[in-house]
Amino acid sequence: MTNVQQHIGSIALVVKDYDEAIEFYTQKLNFELVEDTDLGDGKRWVLISPPNSNGACSNGTNSSRANLLLAKATTPEQISAIGNQTGGRVFLFLHTNDFWRDYNLMLSKGVTFNEEPRVEPYGTVVVFEDLYGTKWDLLQLNN
Repeated sequence: MTNVQQHIGSIALVVKDYDEAIEFYTQKLNFELVEDTDLGDGKRWVLISPPNSNGACSNGTNSSRANLLLAKATTPEQISAIGNQTGGRVFLFLHTNDFWRDYNLMLSKGVTFNEEPRVEPYGTVVVFEDLYGTKWDLLQLNN
């Protein structure tokens, strides 16, 4: 029997506009634009990823990490989900190796934080919002 090998390749994030979302993620969060392909009829395949998140892991093994697929809302149902894909809960978790570096950089770029950073038994964390109000955790786990 063959070992099952699976990974999440992309996570769709519903956005209002491709270009403004690309600008927010690349300019305010320093994400990388992985791909932006015109599919015709106003549709695009837009993948973004946090810096240095694809490729080799710290242990030297290769790993595919998930990208965000920016999906432009086109129906009333999709439009109503922008910024609230999880009913007000934190949707995405951005792990970092230097919490205070990233927190201060994001703060200086005008990212909205919902609380003050806090130290929990598992690490240092703070909730922030993207340009549409989607909630994220910025998180540095304890070693």
